[in-house]
Amino acid sequence: MVKLSVIVPFYNVRQYASDALRSLRANAREDFEFILVDDCSHDGTPDILARAERELPGAVYVRHEQNGGLATARNTGIDTARGEYLTFLDGDDWLAPGYYPRLLAAIEDLGCDFVRTDHVRCTGRTRTVQRVPHGRRGEVMDPRRAILPAGRTTSVDYPYAWAGVYHRRLVDRGLLHFTDGLRTAEDRPWIWRLHREAESFAVVGLLGVFYRRGVTGSLTQIGDVRRLDFIRAFDQVIEETAADPEADRLLPKAVRTYCAIIAHHLSEIDKFEPSVARQLRTMSAAALKRLPQELLTDVLDTMDLTRSSRLRRLRRRVSAAKAAS
Repeated sequence: MVKLSVIVPFYNVRQYASDALRSLRANAREDFEFILVDDCSHDGTPDILARAERELPGAVYVRHEQNGGLATARNTGIDTARGEYLTFLDGDDWLAPGYYPRLLAAIEDLGCDFVRTDHVRCTGRTRTVQRVPHGRRGEVMDPRRAILPAGRTTSVDYPYAWAGVYHRRLVDRGLLHFTDGLRTAEDRPWIWRLHREAESFAVVGLLGVFYRRGVTGSLTQIGDVRRLDFIRAFDQVIEETAADPEADRLLPKAVRTYCAIIAHHLSEIDKFEPSVARQLRTMSAAALKRLPQELLTDVLDTMDLTRSSRLRRLRRRVSAAKAAS
């Protein structure tokens, strides 16, 4: 019986793939499987993964014939997985030796639907510990209780799929799959759904995932149109949260987060290609228009001046365009 399935998507990460695979070997166990999903790489990554399938205990190699993005690659892994528990790793990150056995022991001891963990952010040679924004550790709780308050950073603002482990019953309930085709922010609707609909979770102070930042070719480093998928991702968050029985309580948090993310992208607009920057303004303005307007006004009134001013200007532009038409 497979106890733990580890889903690892790869896309053009030849220079980093070996680090990830070595760290998987240092976490291998006879009841673990490592599902290596190549999302149609063209830089030599497939050769590394084909060799790993022969040499890494528990490795299962799956290759996409067309590039589908991280969400789709993770879904392929979920559909392939046989384990009682599932977790994720990105192909340019790595693990501490023996991390997965400790992670598995944590969720088995707690008996909850999912467990969230801290991680180490790696930028060049700098290492920074990033904590789950949830103060209570090692205690099983209702995930809904970790969504609010609206004005503070909470667990839904810590969306990293690889920072945790998940029981198979979440797959059976349709809660673990990602929205196919999302190229960025794919984990935002995912983490909101988990916290709204799963029955139990816990946070543990366990470090073992090393998250590599500043990777050349990463979407966070590229200003092309794929980055605009954050709008589609947050539209989904808003739509699903609005349909929740506790929408009146939860929507202010969802709207505030959406506004903060729009403001962040607008603050970095010079990093985008010119045509994409124009699309960013247009699509962000349309997104603000789609939000509940009274709630949007309340959110802007409570945000800091820099971000609220940026969003108010964009909102006025929408109103002016509407009046002119």
